[in-house]
Amino acid sequence: MRLSQIMDNDHILVEINPLNKRQLLQKLSEEAAKFSNIDERIIFDALLERENLGSTGFGNGTAVPHARIAKLDKTIILFAKLEEAIDFESVDNKPIDLAFLLLSPENNGADHLTVLANISRVLKNAPLSALLRKENNKGKILNLLND
Repeated sequence: MRLSQIMDNDHILVEINPLNKRQLLQKLSEEAAKFSNIDERIIFDALLERENLGSTGFGNGTAVPHARIAKLDKTIILFAKLEEAIDFESVDNKPIDLAFLLLSPENNGADHLTVLANISRVLKNAPLSALLRKENNKGKILNLLND
């Protein structure tokens, strides 16, 4: 499953300004609720539960908060570009300024892992991450993610 099959311009948040990890997760939960039949509090609680297992701070200024949620009927991905980097308790102890949110139906483990691997490949691509950090146009960001 490719990111382009799941995302459009409405799934991209630019210049958001959370002060900390919790605020970022709240904002992502609020936005994800718009694309699902799931209450934002349920999404937020699922993300916090996952973060309690270990930070989803990927390193190199990136994070991939993710969860599988009961009663969710489709995979949801959001991309967020932060105005200022925040502490996310990342594996490399560096603040993050790029984040992908991945929500999958509870019984959809294979697709969840496939999409997580696709996101990982995007974030490991240092030149692409640099381009994403420079761009604020949602359409251009989507094109970069889909290339």
